[in-house]
Amino acid sequence: MSYVNAGRMGLMGAPTFPMLRDSTQAALLAVLEESRIPYDINKAENYLVMKDTGSKILFRSLDDSERLRGTNLAWFCVDELTYASEDSWLRLEARLRDPKATRLGGFAVWTPRGFDWVHRRFMTGEYKGYATFLARAFENVHLLAQVPDYYERLKASYDPRFYAQEALGEYLNVQAGRAYESFDRKRNVVPAPAVDILQPLFWALDFNVDPMSSVVAQRVGDRLHVIDEISLRRATTDQACEEFVTRYPDHPGGLVVFGDASGARMQTTGLSDHQMVREYLRKVRYGNVRMEIARSNPSVRDRVALVNGLLGNAAGVARLFVDPKCKELIKDFEQVCFKPDSTAVIDKDADPQRTHLSDALGYLVWQQFRGQAPFGPQKTRLF
Repeated sequence: MSYVNAGRMGLMGAPTFPMLRDSTQAALLAVLEESRIPYDINKAENYLVMKDTGSKILFRSLDDSERLRGTNLAWFCVDELTYASEDSWLRLEARLRDPKATRLGGFAVWTPRGFDWVHRRFMTGEYKGYATFLARAFENVHLLAQVPDYYERLKASYDPRFYAQEALGEYLNVQAGRAYESFDRKRNVVPAPAVDILQPLFWALDFNVDPMSSVVAQRVGDRLHVIDEISLRRATTDQACEEFVTRYPDHPGGLVVFGDASGARMQTTGLSDHQMVREYLRKVRYGNVRMEIARSNPSVRDRVALVNGLLGNAAGVARLFVDPKCKELIKDFEQVCFKPDSTAVIDKDADPQRTHLSDALGYLVWQQFRGQAPFGPQKTRLF
């Protein structure tokens, strides 16, 4: 478009400035360098001029659509469109009004994120004047030339539907229906092995008065076994601690406590839920106790996707197992749903008893399995 509209101005955009700088803009500059296309770049005002045509390319983030008003454009393009707002796209369309342009036009690239505004505008045929091209992931020969097993690696991390959308670019509403679609009673409900007294117990809590919910688990290598659940009606944090200590009065391997980040808020007692748990366990001299709680909760979408990946990934491997006596957690896996037309909101209104145990387990899974890469030189290639 820059060559077709020689001497005119276009715009390259991305949803946020870091994405624009680190991905979109960096990729363009790499192509220009490799192709030996001469250009001048003004970093202060964030634009580029093609020396051979005199065409100007503005670089802009789309996180504030109001800033897209003004200058006439001959063309524009947007990277990762599904992370931008529809209003930003419409503002850019309105700027396609350069009277001296040879060919006015806008285009974008994206990975599907369910049936959002991008799907509605470009995939349904409801709006005229657009053409859409679907590129299958394995057509990316440039990526596969560098990392031949790229898509096989993703199979080990993603559940089947998430893999189909994120890796293969298929339009699936991974948020619709059951939240934990990878759960299968035949595969995931198995008697837990005997508790290993030399390994730590994991206790994960979701701080609610009714019900006060928590799960007890133990990690065996890269697998997680949920061995018990505690669900108390109209209970306090101290009562939840009392019940846990009654069931597991002593554990030489130590205890790791997980929980909702909002449990750091002060209660009427002057202590947070986290502090109450710590104080109670100290008072009963429980032994080696460690609190492992994130400073902020992960997004629901990311947390649920990670749990689904452990329940059964795209390669058919399960690493999360639930003892049959955890009846309420099993009900969560089978009954918890996302709200209709939502992209990341679990329906907590349908049944007040649902979501709490699976939420508690999700905080544990996030802390233990989200796959943070170690620092320093690596013996193998990092994914």
